[in-house]
Amino acid sequence: MDILLFTLAAYLLGAVPASLVLARLFAKEDIRAAGSGNIGATNAVRIHGKKFGALTFLGDMLKGFVPVWAGTLFFPDDRFAALFGLAAFLGHLFPVYLKFRGGKGVATAFGIFLYLAPAALVIEIAVFVLIAFLWRYVSLASLVAAAVMPFLLALLSCSGPVIGLSVVMCALIFIKHRANLKRLLNGTENRIGKK
Repeated sequence: MDILLFTLAAYLLGAVPASLVLARLFAKEDIRAAGSGNIGATNAVRIHGKKFGALTFLGDMLKGFVPVWAGTLFFPDDRFAALFGLAAFLGHLFPVYLKFRGGKGVATAFGIFLYLAPAALVIEIAVFVLIAFLWRYVSLASLVAAAVMPFLLALLSCSGPVIGLSVVMCALIFIKHRANLKRLLNGTENRIGKK
């Protein structure tokens, strides 16, 4: 019962839309009505600038970090850590507060693996920055980083539940980025720095 309650709490925390809350507090607007309409950090940067985007990223990252960290204080087992991480991640992707229409999960995944596999995350950041620098697509950098993570975790001898979690999260990130994939293939995806 306690595990189920923690899992539910992780989902509900993950479902809190950081950018939407911040936009309504400071800009008195609905961020979904501008830019791409997405609640993630990239759209937050596009609409309100880097500081607002950084706050959004931090909020979405903490939604992943806190449930896993708090849950493992009571249930110190990678199986439960992966469960709580997945619940928070699904909360961000499919938030009950927004009729299950959420973000794409990259920042929340960052928070989850910041706790579960910080060494792998350092390499992931380098991969993301390199791809973003060379091709100037946030979406492409996110997708490559997501695809690389399971292999990194395996090379670093992480546990099966953590690797399995990364595989599931990678698949969901690709699904949530399917519109970006189409634009990348068509050459119409927005580049970094483009208004």
